[in-house]
Amino acid sequence: MRGVFTNSAGILVSRVAGFIRDFTTASILGAGVYSDIFIVAFKLPNLFRSVFAEGAFTQAFLPSFAAARYKGAFSVRVFFGLFCVVLFISALASFFSEALTQAIAWGFDERTVKIAAPYVAVNFWYLDIVFLFSFLTALLHYRKSFVAPAFSTALLNVSMIFALLLAPIERKDVVLWYLTFGVLIGGVLQLLLHIVALKGKRLIPMLIGGVRKKREIKADTNRFRRAFMPAVFGSSAVHISAFIDTVLASFFAAGSISYLFYANRIFQLPLAIFAIAFSMALFPAIAKAVKRRDEEGSLKLLTKCFWLLLFLLSLSALGGALLSEGIIWLLFERKEFARIDTIRCAEILTLYMIGLIPFGLSRLFSLWFYSHHAQALAAKISAISLGCNAIFSLLLIAPLGVKGLALSGSLGGAVLLALNIRHFGWQRVLGMIRLKLVVALLVALAFEALAIEGFKLAVGYQGFFE
Repeated sequence: MRGVFTNSAGILVSRVAGFIRDFTTASILGAGVYSDIFIVAFKLPNLFRSVFAEGAFTQAFLPSFAAARYKGAFSVRVFFGLFCVVLFISALASFFSEALTQAIAWGFDERTVKIAAPYVAVNFWYLDIVFLFSFLTALLHYRKSFVAPAFSTALLNVSMIFALLLAPIERKDVVLWYLTFGVLIGGVLQLLLHIVALKGKRLIPMLIGGVRKKREIKADTNRFRRAFMPAVFGSSAVHISAFIDTVLASFFAAGSISYLFYANRIFQLPLAIFAIAFSMALFPAIAKAVKRRDEEGSLKLLTKCFWLLLFLLSLSALGGALLSEGIIWLLFERKEFARIDTIRCAEILTLYMIGLIPFGLSRLFSLWFYSHHAQALAAKISAISLGCNAIFSLLLIAPLGVKGLALSGSLGGAVLLALNIRHFGWQRVLGMIRLKLVVALLVALAFEALAIEGFKLAVGYQGFFE
């Protein structure tokens, strides 16, 4: 559990810094066209950061690394092969930045695409840095070192905050350039922290040995290649769902992308602190237990984390939904972010919170598939849930507008959880159920709801934000 608390603490620090970054950005850019442009420009590299750095690369790499006979040679081969691919993709993004911008935000007009394209091109190079420190993260996790990976995102947010403080706020286009280079500088700081963390872990000599010694590792690299793309796709359902929301929101009025982004950032906080932190810390232990063929031990680990995660996510979801307007008001309503922006963003946050429990628990169950080298199954489940999400979006976007996108994402999360449980095994899930814990959870939720409603009455909640 030490790894869980380290990850949770690091993610909490990073997310707090992220909220400071977000409300500083909101106060300077508001919820308008320039805010939408930066969110679009940062969307793809941030998507890759979320997917790679929060476990996808580790989930594919770590089981293959643990099974590899020549770990140094295997690591070096994987590193150089993927890094060349990432560099090529970044170069293509720079040359075809307008086409890429149009692909991310279909609803942008030609003028807005031309303004956004240069920011998209430069931000995309953050992807290369993401790959570098994600590779080092996987190695550090194998050595049960979680501090640098957990706290590194804070450096990105701190760099962007300093960029905002230094930027001339009267020129919003220049503010976007400051933010863009703040992203790249923050990425370099993240990478340096990971390199420092390698000292004392006996990993650098292993990598140097992997360069010097040529080994026959074809079977190991083939195993990794088969697992990599399914792992990336399988662990990214929530992030791809948010990306789809951004694409569709670009057809709505200016500010819609920003409402979704800020609401999703708050939704991501408990998801990251609890679900992602648990899965990152638990995965190496489960992978090693599976390698030892200790099925009973891995199930016990999963059951303990299931109940702790269910309690934390349930309390967070209920609290977030009941206090959505107050949370948005506290974090974002100032200067360019107006009262009407708070109301619209809070409505979206409430709908996002419906999906917190299914998305969080799905991440836990998917560990079982990754540890059993069933990445293809996880990818298939994600594909089905994303397909359902797209159908829900098309059905709900007309009657509910941008709010329909948030609700469709939550419904897609419910499908994702149902499919994960089905393939994990209903009998196994029933074996994890404890009646006394169910009762305790219901009592805790009832107490929380009463406490929040009492607080609202005491402070005059409805008029508190006027």
